[in-house]
Amino acid sequence: MDIMRAGSRPSGKGPAEWFTGQVRVDPLFEAPDPARVAGAHVTFEPGARTAWHTHPLGQTLIVTAGLGWVAREGGPVEEIRPGDVVWFPPGEKHWHGATPTTAMSHIAIQEKFEGSPVTWMEQVTEAQYRR
Repeated sequence: MDIMRAGSRPSGKGPAEWFTGQVRVDPLFEAPDPARVAGAHVTFEPGARTAWHTHPLGQTLIVTAGLGWVAREGGPVEEIRPGDVVWFPPGEKHWHGATPTTAMSHIAIQEKFEGSPVTWMEQVTEAQYRR
């Protein structure tokens, strides 16, 4: 058994290569090998969002606070609220973040495949974000 105490892992700033705007990432867990799962609590300030990305084994988001938006390639921008759970299947190109006026936090859970849980792509444009 391993108890990961609150506050024992430092918060980090979401890197500009992967995010637009102010994003804080609070690591929650990363299971040791042979397990592949990891989770983080991510907070997006108003207007902040991820870049387009995919996950080799999919991703689950559990919205914990605020109001956010999610979109998959070719689909509409959809609103997400606390208590909503979002599943992105393996390889689905998508983004997620806050609305222009309201912050949003979620728990993100994903698994590594061949050492990586995510493939980052181009930034979401303003036109893609606001459609």
